[in-house]
Amino acid sequence: MGVFSKNLGIDLGTVNVLIYSAGQILLQEPTMVALTTDEEQPEVRALGQEARDMWGRHSEDITIVQPLKDGVIADYEVTEAMLSYFMRKIKGRGWFRRPAVMVSVPYGVTSVEKRAVHEAALQAGAREAFLIHEPLAAAIGAGLPVHTPAGNMVLSLGGGVSEAAVVAMGGIVAASTVRAGGQRLDDGIINYVRRKYSLIIGEPTAEAVKIQIGAAVEQPQELSMEIQGRDQVGGLPRTITITTSEVVEALQEPLIMIANVARQTLEKTPPELASDVIDRGIVLTGGGALLRGIEEFITQQTSVPAYRAEAPLIATAAGAGRALDNPALLRGVIERMS
Repeated sequence: MGVFSKNLGIDLGTVNVLIYSAGQILLQEPTMVALTTDEEQPEVRALGQEARDMWGRHSEDITIVQPLKDGVIADYEVTEAMLSYFMRKIKGRGWFRRPAVMVSVPYGVTSVEKRAVHEAALQAGAREAFLIHEPLAAAIGAGLPVHTPAGNMVLSLGGGVSEAAVVAMGGIVAASTVRAGGQRLDDGIINYVRRKYSLIIGEPTAEAVKIQIGAAVEQPQELSMEIQGRDQVGGLPRTITITTSEVVEALQEPLIMIANVARQTLEKTPPELASDVIDRGIVLTGGGALLRGIEEFITQQTSVPAYRAEAPLIATAAGAGRALDNPALLRGVIERMS
């Protein structure tokens, strides 16, 4: 099977969409769409990275939307248009037949939400569409031995949702989900800056702070960053300097929510499998796993060693693709998702 095989694994995330095939990521773009503000018939102006580049800088006749909320489709038509656009981009590189796709969905989704994802994938150009729970896909993508009787635990830190699951014998034994992820961390920074400095900053600025100097626990090296915003009182632009220690403080509340998901899952796990997890540790995947010190924070909160997957950002997409390439695993996924 060559680079452009007919099987695709799709991580349909709240913040990013990743498409995987035959050992590599074919596409990674923001889950964003720019629409005209025409109430009767809004038109798509930009999608993916092009829409992301307009974020916070567009005129009043344009609105930037994220068609997925908390990991599920909030706007079906916009999601379908976005997926179709991404599939066309891949097709432009040499695809001639419609692919089979495996799309990740959060563990707690309803049958209606699953059906919406399935239909959107087919309408976007898939020949066949299958669904896989995100924690199981993440575990497969992280290289965990999911088919063995031993318990393996994964904590997937997504943009809109964080999910913890214990996996054994090719399925999820225990899982918990919280609608808190990277976006909630950004909100924590926005609220902290507003409270402490009376400065209003946008989501792109908060995200940049999180990536460049953010951390889950105090770091040996204190970093700092200048940010600009609008003064809450005077309304004029103002610049402040924020430090890593301040960001650590700003992120504590949402991080504790995320850690509690892991704790809740451990509490629901059978004793024998919980023992396996203590021995093997918790594997962290998703974009949130890139936050400095997140392994130490999760370890402190759960008393179970946590470590970052080798390629946390692509684990879910890779796992979905590998599941689709594995007929035995595919049968199990279809049975559990039906």
